[in-house]
Amino acid sequence: MSHPIPGIHHITAITGPPQPNVDFYVARLGQRLVKTTVNFDAPDTYHLYYGDTVGTPGTILTFFPFVDAGPGRNGPGMAIAVAYAVPSGDLDAWRERLAEHGIGSWQPTTRFNQRFLTFTDPDGLKLELIESDDSNASGTSSLDHGFHSVTLCVSDPAPTARVLTDLFGYEPAGQETIDGVERLRFQSPSHGRGSIVDLIRPTDRSSAIQGAGTVHHVAFRAETPERQREWRERILEYGLRPTPVIDRQYFEAIYFREPGGILFEIATDPPGFTTDETVDELGMHLKLPPQYESRRSELEGVLPPIQMPT
Repeated sequence: MSHPIPGIHHITAITGPPQPNVDFYVARLGQRLVKTTVNFDAPDTYHLYYGDTVGTPGTILTFFPFVDAGPGRNGPGMAIAVAYAVPSGDLDAWRERLAEHGIGSWQPTTRFNQRFLTFTDPDGLKLELIESDDSNASGTSSLDHGFHSVTLCVSDPAPTARVLTDLFGYEPAGQETIDGVERLRFQSPSHGRGSIVDLIRPTDRSSAIQGAGTVHHVAFRAETPERQREWRERILEYGLRPTPVIDRQYFEAIYFREPGGILFEIATDPPGFTTDETVDELGMHLKLPPQYESRRSELEGVLPPIQMPT
């Protein structure tokens, strides 16, 4: 594979009312709200983007806040955990920080010889902090090192594994069984930010329910629009059905379902989140795509107000 997928671009999840979500990710985890916009397919709903200072691909966790969203349930055909990389030695400090904010967490344990910590956001989305030697700058004030990995739950890992290896160019990176759950690890040859995908089978027969606290889709990186078009052709040749290229203003996107039922996206790195705001202003204003600008007053009257934590 001449140009494997380098890693995760962003991960999008569903939340309930937006204010608790903003309070948690900004005030508790130290993330930056880098873009406040709307769901381009349902503009009466926000689309909130959290990431590092400039919104670097591989640091971005996004949410569709639905005020009346009921709780979701993880199961086969879903991404079930989002993992951030933290510098080696910082995990205990992070656990103390979470405790100071009233956020309970599991005791640190080890996976693939890396210590990690698990906790949940207010909607129950499972988050992990994994110590990584690649994150060599110390400090616990934010998660600017970006994603470590994402865990996908699929009834049969083999077809999804083939997408990762035969299509995306990922390489098998280990197998481990903990508490009866087999975990298969795959990693992009880039070994960069967000380059790991883990696959597990469901632990029970419960069906997945999309709702608050669940992941909607996982987006992988295409470095350029030209590279994205190449990926679309490869996906078609592989026998899957990608959408046409869709302009999301801060990146271009294509979507498709992998064989395990999880919605994948391939998003371009450019143009990025500073296309309509300066770095200093990122996330401070409601930014609408051109097709909805004429409806600004209407949408501002529908969208619940958000107060930034002080």
